[in-house]
Amino acid sequence: MISFPKLLGKLPYSTELLRLAVIIFLIEFVRGAILITYLPNYGIVMLGLSKAAVGIAVSAHYVADTAVKIVIGYLLDRLSVRWIVRGGLALSVVGLLMLQGAAHPALLIAGAAIYGVGVSPVWIVALSKVSKDERGKEMGLLYTLWLIGLGLGPVLLNFIIDVSYTASFYTLLVMAVLSWLLSIGLSEKVQPPNQLPLSTQFRMLYDRMKLIKPLLPGMILQTLAASMLVPILPSFASENLHLTNSQYSFFLLFGGAFAAIGLVPMGKLSDAWGKKWFLVIGFSMFAFGLYSLTVTESIVILFIWAVIIGVSYAAVLPAWNALLAAYVPPAQQGVGWGIFSTIEGIGVMLGPIIGGYLADSLSMQSTVMISAAIFAAIGVFYFAYPVTKQMEPN
Repeated sequence: MISFPKLLGKLPYSTELLRLAVIIFLIEFVRGAILITYLPNYGIVMLGLSKAAVGIAVSAHYVADTAVKIVIGYLLDRLSVRWIVRGGLALSVVGLLMLQGAAHPALLIAGAAIYGVGVSPVWIVALSKVSKDERGKEMGLLYTLWLIGLGLGPVLLNFIIDVSYTASFYTLLVMAVLSWLLSIGLSEKVQPPNQLPLSTQFRMLYDRMKLIKPLLPGMILQTLAASMLVPILPSFASENLHLTNSQYSFFLLFGGAFAAIGLVPMGKLSDAWGKKWFLVIGFSMFAFGLYSLTVTESIVILFIWAVIIGVSYAAVLPAWNALLAAYVPPAQQGVGWGIFSTIEGIGVMLGPIIGGYLADSLSMQSTVMISAAIFAAIGVFYFAYPVTKQMEPN
């Protein structure tokens, strides 16, 4: 069994949560590298696909990831966490192997989808382990590792892909296999079975979800707006921002570093001060930062906006997910997170297709501006709507 080094000493998180956080880092490293760097480059340059086609491949990944979440959530309330996660991560390795051997765009799309199915259980398990009393802090940890992985993946792969596509693929394969090895050490404990019929559980969840109407715009639109940018990021950086591959890598690294640094402290502050203003200011500044990228020519100013975007994202993520966690019934963590993740996944499924279509039919600059407008609208909505601590039922 793989264990964390004892030299880490006593940490303010459980060993299980830390292990899951590291697995999240690894799978998001691979996911970010595939969706932001590998597929746009490999699909467009090597296979000659359009931006819209790459958007379909990205959407296929998220459709598959989202489509199985409710089923996985149901199974996680009844079966061994260890075996479900381990089996899923083994399947993700199969998906990666299909990407490298893709002789046709359909195989590329299928490989991306299978990888999405394989990594789907990890997030539900991790979110169900978050404690009620320290939601913001523990969400901050998970999303710090998520953001570091998601940011480093595309950045490092940009450098490796200059050497060869084969070298970049095997880098991702090693990371995927390592995540599977770490999953071996997860708890064997079977979740206490929920004796209620599934139909009754869904009815209880439906009653609980009536309370989350003010969260629905954020659940769908923020993922839609963000995922619209995925198919166009490398091309937008080179053609509109006039960044070289190295400058683009440092741009991502710079913004991601400030986001990662800010996640845990922002999570603690949102625990203490409530969620509303972190959502309002975070979404609004993120929107303004995106818009500013379309009108800024100085590379120094671009990096300043990267910092602002990173800090804004750090303000939103822990507050948002801690607020959402309050609506998941304690006895239905698996099904609850499965349903909520599915709702958020609607935006992720549609975003890459819409973004690729807008980029082909209008322009990449227009796509970024539309994404910024959506984030601004979310900020305005939460400014007007009374999102307060009293909304948090658990």
